[in-house]
Amino acid sequence: MTDSLHLVCPHCTAINRVPSARLTGHPLCGKCHRPLFDGHPVELDEAAFERHLQANDIPLLVDFWAPWCGPCKMMAPAFVQATGLLEPHIRLAKVNTDAVPELASRYAIRSIPTLLLFRNGREVARQAGAMGAADIVRWVGMQR
Repeated sequence: MTDSLHLVCPHCTAINRVPSARLTGHPLCGKCHRPLFDGHPVELDEAAFERHLQANDIPLLVDFWAPWCGPCKMMAPAFVQATGLLEPHIRLAKVNTDAVPELASRYAIRSIPTLLLFRNGREVARQAGAMGAADIVRWVGMQR
């Protein structure tokens, strides 16, 4: 039997089973036929956050941010760049704390930007403050 991973589609939130050996082969969603990884972080609302948190077999790195936040705006391009470097082994996502304040409250986000790394549905690491792409990749690597 082939090892496979469950991956949530960033476009339609369908759960896909992808053989581990095909993870780096640009897999497509079985439902919407769009790429499961496209080099861009996924914007999550509360329902999509729960789906990605609970159903992905890969770690989830979430950037909690707000549109009015200067450091968040500065870090946004670095987070996109980090997405291209960390996918497909980690799903990168963004949560706008103004649009989804319930998640910010639930995870006690006190300053933004704040990165939370989840593995198997549980928070395993947290980092507040803007970071460059290399720093994000390095920080994630230290959490393994």
